[in-house]
Amino acid sequence: MALAGLSAVFLFEMLDNSILNVALPTIGRELHASTTALQWVTGAYAVVFGGLMLAFGAMADRFGRRRIMLIGLVLLGVASLATAFVATAEQLIAVRAAMGVAAAMTTPGSMALAFRLFDEDGLRVRATTLISTVGLVGLAIGPTVGGFVLAIAPWQVLLLVNVPIAMFAIIGVRLGIAAEAAADLHRDPADIAGAVLGTATIVSALVAPTLFVNEGAGSWVPWAATAAAAVGALLFFLRERSARHPLLDLELVAHPLVSSGLAFKAAAGLATAGLGYMVTLQLQLDWGWTPALAAIGMLPQVVVLVAGGAFINPFVRRVGLERAAWLSAAAVVFGLAVYALLSGFGYVWVAIALVLVAAGMRVVGVVAGVNVLRGLPKNRSTFGAALTDTATEITSGAGIAVTGTILAALFTGDIATSSWSAQQTAEFRETVTIAGLTLTVVAAALVGWGIVRTGRVAPGQAPAGRPAQRSRS
Repeated sequence: MALAGLSAVFLFEMLDNSILNVALPTIGRELHASTTALQWVTGAYAVVFGGLMLAFGAMADRFGRRRIMLIGLVLLGVASLATAFVATAEQLIAVRAAMGVAAAMTTPGSMALAFRLFDEDGLRVRATTLISTVGLVGLAIGPTVGGFVLAIAPWQVLLLVNVPIAMFAIIGVRLGIAAEAAADLHRDPADIAGAVLGTATIVSALVAPTLFVNEGAGSWVPWAATAAAAVGALLFFLRERSARHPLLDLELVAHPLVSSGLAFKAAAGLATAGLGYMVTLQLQLDWGWTPALAAIGMLPQVVVLVAGGAFINPFVRRVGLERAAWLSAAAVVFGLAVYALLSGFGYVWVAIALVLVAAGMRVVGVVAGVNVLRGLPKNRSTFGAALTDTATEITSGAGIAVTGTILAALFTGDIATSSWSAQQTAEFRETVTIAGLTLTVVAAALVGWGIVRTGRVAPGQAPAGRPAQRSRS
């Protein structure tokens, strides 16, 4: 019952944007929305979700993970119901922002509560794998299901589907998971200033990539957002060093399991986002494939993401949690390097890159997150899950920003034109190589640093704040 409810929570996160993207042209026509407004239909959700995860993660560890999740699920159901009454693009953006708040309250808790259901690391990996598999199935089938629904029903149905998902999750969480004991909660005073600075920093970091793509690197606006993120990060760091009860305890983050897990998640997020952005453009604009054919071209990645869950537990048992984390992160980086260097020689190399990245991402998404939680005290588990999700969100935005900026600098003319000149084709392929190798170097550096940190985990080392536990793996 508990795992069914937590799987429904993760299904909402994965299904939400993937199923809605199919309806954006229809939404634009019916609500008379501009291109910018349509972008914020999805962007408002992502920015609010990413910006509030740390704050709600810390709140859940203080007031109860189950309680915060149930409140978030109720908000999700109400916001989804409000979709039926939306009449303008601005109203839809507000609804999407409310759904982002609900996601920030619920998503980190799904991993934290799954982790706390079991004391043995092998069972934790299996539980997390099950939850992530359900979500990835939603991600994979979302566009197809959305297309069929649009053929027979209004676009609002795509968001109203969240109502039964939320109800199912509420039942599973409420009946399957007991409320936390007071001893398992974090009782330090809340770091309000740290929460505000952290949220402002993350929001600026998530908005900046969109501004770089829309405004171009020649505009001051994206650079101002980037500067705001950098200044906010510095102020947040200084605040957390000096605060008596910090939102982000830097000593806990420095634990080898935590810092290495975050590095692996960041590397995978950077590489995956950059690859997805470039492959989409290459298949449809460079090679002239139709959207349907391009969707088929992405199938190797979809198949590995969905079916790969069956191989995670045997792989972890064979090599151990720490080695599984860095090997899978290295596979993601290697796949990106293959794409950057060899994609110009034909689709087979694109498919190989997609498979390598998907296989690595499938494992690192589970194992690195479990390692982060292993390295934290029990009363910081939701914050730890929020931290891993935030690392992925920020680096994914950075991967798109780097790729989009290099593309804007090298490509002349309108990239969306129906036919490219030989010069434009050459410019795009140069972008693929330069952007791909740039992201590869940065991601490889993160993986290398994570491996160094992993090497500092002593056998049987106890995570901060709790006794050591033996793992079958």
